[in-house]
Amino acid sequence: MRRRSKASSKPANARSRKAKTLKAVRRSNSSVASRETEVARFHRERDEALERETATAEVLKVISSSPGELEPVFQTMLENATRICEAKFGIFTLREENAFRVVAIHNAPPAYVELRTREPFIRPGVGTALARALATKQASQIADVTRHQPTLDDPQRRSFAALSGARTLIAVPMLKNDELIGAIIIYRQEVRPFTDKHIALVQNFAAQAVIAVENARLLNELRESLDRQTATADILRVIASTPEDSKRALDTIAETAARMFNAASVHFRRIEGGVLRMIGAAGPFAARVRDTLPDQPLDEPTDPTVRCYLDNRQIVIEDRRILLPNVVGPIARVLHELPVGSQVFTPLSRQGEAIGLMIVNEVGPFKQDELDLTKGFADQAVIAIENARLLNELRQSLEQQTATSEVLQVISSSPDELEPVFETMLQNAVRLCDAKFGNIYRWDGDAFTLVAAHNTPSALIEARKSSPVRPYRDNIFGRIVTTKTLVYIADLAAEQSYSERKPITTEAVELGGIRTLLAVPMLKEDNLIGILTIYRQEVRPFTEKQIELVKNFASQVVIAIENTRLLNELRQRTTDLTESLEQQTATSEVLNVISSSPGQLEPVFEAMLENATRICDAEYGLLHSYDGKLFNKIAARNVPPSLLDFFGQRGAFLPPPGTALHDMLTTRNVVHRADASASPVQSSPVRLGGAKTFLAVP
Repeated sequence: MRRRSKASSKPANARSRKAKTLKAVRRSNSSVASRETEVARFHRERDEALERETATAEVLKVISSSPGELEPVFQTMLENATRICEAKFGIFTLREENAFRVVAIHNAPPAYVELRTREPFIRPGVGTALARALATKQASQIADVTRHQPTLDDPQRRSFAALSGARTLIAVPMLKNDELIGAIIIYRQEVRPFTDKHIALVQNFAAQAVIAVENARLLNELRESLDRQTATADILRVIASTPEDSKRALDTIAETAARMFNAASVHFRRIEGGVLRMIGAAGPFAARVRDTLPDQPLDEPTDPTVRCYLDNRQIVIEDRRILLPNVVGPIARVLHELPVGSQVFTPLSRQGEAIGLMIVNEVGPFKQDELDLTKGFADQAVIAIENARLLNELRQSLEQQTATSEVLQVISSSPDELEPVFETMLQNAVRLCDAKFGNIYRWDGDAFTLVAAHNTPSALIEARKSSPVRPYRDNIFGRIVTTKTLVYIADLAAEQSYSERKPITTEAVELGGIRTLLAVPMLKEDNLIGILTIYRQEVRPFTEKQIELVKNFASQVVIAIENTRLLNELRQRTTDLTESLEQQTATSEVLNVISSSPGQLEPVFEAMLENATRICDAEYGLLHSYDGKLFNKIAARNVPPSLLDFFGQRGAFLPPPGTALHDMLTTRNVVHRADASASPVQSSPVRLGGAKTFLAVP
């Protein structure tokens, strides 16, 4: 019995041990399989992490290698996001107000690319992933676009799904300071939701994209700031190097603005003579605008150019095409051809008053910082204009003072000579007023006589000197005689007197080429004594300062004329006084001779004849007595010997008719022959004594 029991238990134990062994083997195999699965998972996670890190490193490398350039960053992010998340394609959008602009596309179907190229803006509708991301500022996933209710309700979304083949998509917002600035959207063309890791990866890319956008913004702002500082430095350098040349500075400002704004044209206008005249321009279309409309009249107050100047405020035109139907004249054609969409008009303000404006024509809309920059450019333009104005005024003042000094020096050095004074005066007036030539006329109460000319055409001089100029109501001479005020004519050829072919005006235009003229009266105590005139041979108005300068020169001419008159009067009085003194001395000498030689006539006659010859500055003299029938020589002074012998041999005589003595005897008056040699009857003093001028006193 015992043996049987032991024998029968052996197989049972063996089976039990075998079962235990089998279980142990199974447990071992299961453990090995589990360990292998865990290793595979670890390897996969390692590879995924490595792939994410590699992708992140690649993105960071692109960001660092292309600072300020967002397109390569966006493309690299999309490429890595779609590949790692096993998506088909993706898009990158940036928010602009209530819409999202597609700025990058990766691997999308051609039809969808063509759609987004044509319509780059996406306006998220209600219930879309982009709208939910905008509202919640969190990632939003749609498992199946074709079964999504908003898509089913909207034909355009159904068309989009069919066009792109999208089924599953995820929209991940880009947040900067809790503000959504864009979104990354990736698509699968099969229904397969993205995992949390995929979403986290795209969120990481979105965060990096925000950093890249911010870096680009800061870098671009830094570059723009540097560009502006450099531009300002260049402009200020030009202003400092040539302070008297505002045009060069304005051209530099216009070139800088055209480059920074990528503008079609930039130009400056300044008010001159009642019109806004172009004084500086740059840009590809600047020449066209300048040639078409060099001057802008102020007769169109609704025109933005005129309105900007009159209101002294900046005016921005977002779309100039809206204004085109109301634009007329030659500028309309140019505006139609300009490849621009917006315009900004910025006044050039000095002490609260506009002196001109700056106009920028740009393709796209202006940003606020660009509008502020145009104001900065306008301020620099005013500085350049003011510097040039002040420096030119200083130079003009110095030139005027120098010219006045020259004139006064000529007046003082030649007090009795008017010709050098007139020449110096005209030369300075013509030069300082940038005129072509000038004339001075004297008024005698009946007509004007040309007494001085500088650079005047010879044909006009001959016409003016051939006969005195008579004043008439319709010429400048008559107007000055009547009003005694200056006459200023902007265009003589446009005057009625020229169209009516009045001689004086016709000569001025056709012989002198005169177009613009200024005539200033020369007045002495409100009495007209002459006219000072300057002329230009082109239509170009004189400035107020130039007019004042000519008025000042006219006053100096009057002073010179008056000085000469007074000096001549003084000299004449001195001469008269000297002659009177000489006469009194001579009379005194004769009286002394008479008193010292009573009863003796010969010394008295000799003294009289000597004094008469000396005082009258004569060569010789004779004294004759007359007994009622004949003349007899009784005294002689410095008489040539041949003539003295003749009188000694002839004795008493009766002068023949035609001689000075005969005329004196006949008329009992003084006879004065200025040129005795021209008399048909030659008397003995003329024939023998060589007398030219003869004076016979009874």
